[in-house]
Amino acid sequence: MEQVEPRTSWTFVTHHARILAMILRDPEIRLRDLAAGCGLTERAAGAIVRDLESAGYLTRARRGRRNHYEVTPGTLFRHPAEGRHEVADLLHLLVDLGPRAGKAGHPPGTGV
Repeated sequence: MEQVEPRTSWTFVTHHARILAMILRDPEIRLRDLAAGCGLTERAAGAIVRDLESAGYLTRARRGRRNHYEVTPGTLFRHPAEGRHEVADLLHLLVDLGPRAGKAGHPPGTGV
């Protein structure tokens, strides 16, 4: 049987979801760090942040030289198939999957 190469041009998590999760993890994250974390240009990451802000998924406030982001609680998915579910449920899963210190001294991924 012939082996088929895996398709690498798509992922389950969109750049919009990934950026929103990164902002939830670090509300003062820099645009360049968002871009680097998603493999995007700063311009593309900025466009996504503006998309999310204009759709009501986050707010942005200037604090000195930095932006401070806040994910809007209670927002729902945009597609009717998931529209009754809160985006926060997915974001918390993604934040738990991301690199960060373990809870109460436990390494990440231990489920504790």
